[in-house]
Amino acid sequence: MDIHRSLEVLNMSIYAQSISPCGKYLAAGNNYGEIAIFSLSAALSSEAKEESKKPVVSFVAHHGPIYAMVSTDRQLLSAGNGEVKAWNWSDIVKKGCKEAWGRRPPYGSSLQVPEINSLQLNLKDNSLLMAGGDCSIHMMDLESGTFTHEFRGHTDYIHCLALRDQLRECLSGSEDGTVRLWDLRNGNQVQSIEVHKYEECNRPQNGKWIRCLATDSEWMVCGGGPALTLWHLRSVTPITVFPVPQCQHQVMFYQDLILSAGQSPTINHLQISGEMKTQIPCIPRCIHSLLINEHSSEHKVLTAAGSSHCIDVFINFGYRAFSLTFT
Repeated sequence: MDIHRSLEVLNMSIYAQSISPCGKYLAAGNNYGEIAIFSLSAALSSEAKEESKKPVVSFVAHHGPIYAMVSTDRQLLSAGNGEVKAWNWSDIVKKGCKEAWGRRPPYGSSLQVPEINSLQLNLKDNSLLMAGGDCSIHMMDLESGTFTHEFRGHTDYIHCLALRDQLRECLSGSEDGTVRLWDLRNGNQVQSIEVHKYEECNRPQNGKWIRCLATDSEWMVCGGGPALTLWHLRSVTPITVFPVPQCQHQVMFYQDLILSAGQSPTINHLQISGEMKTQIPCIPRCIHSLLINEHSSEHKVLTAAGSSHCIDVFINFGYRAFSLTFT
């Protein structure tokens, strides 16, 4: 490895991950616009070697950092510098990395190129939701490639999106300190929650920004500047404030737990009642992405990526089994 690449690896951050439809491959995107594809089946094999934990293929996909990735049943979608691109999984696994298509939302100014840092698939109507630096949520029909709705209301950068499938609603969290709920059928705003205005959640020393959120029917968990908190959405009530002092970047519901991670080298396993069940050490000192492989029971793992070229892999979620290396 030459000196230039060694310095890049030393300063690498991995912001996004996605699992292939077959569940055998993990895609990761970094701050240099590169995508690396790892074979989970090879890395998890009893005969795995160090080479098994390195990319089977890698390529430059964007001119700037890749902030978000999702997979459809056929394609890997990546986003960063104002544009979403698609790559066919059938080509990727054959080590062919030709762009299938690229789309740019209709931004207000042709000079403005705000990054896209959150993507959500809406499988019910085969659409893609994207949000980021222009303070709006854009909906694109995946079949036609046309943009069908734009949800406006936030006054600052949007960090995160989540879907309430049952109610056909989308949640968004922003630098402006609000979590907003949107009706996906017409683009209307349903609700706005100013999290920092609730005394039990407010942490003025950290700011009001919302960095992460997840939803499970009537429940939502969100955090960032304000404390990581479980909310009952119908009554707009903060139910549980979790004992996590660091700002959280990622959160998800998993079985009877809430998993979160952020500005510390640990994954938090939290009970709904508020107790910290356990904290699992990680290599990245700051974690930007948590992902569970739900596509394959044989390769079901939790992966954590962040301010490191290493992607930690957890087989039973209770300890780090090994790390993949983006080199």
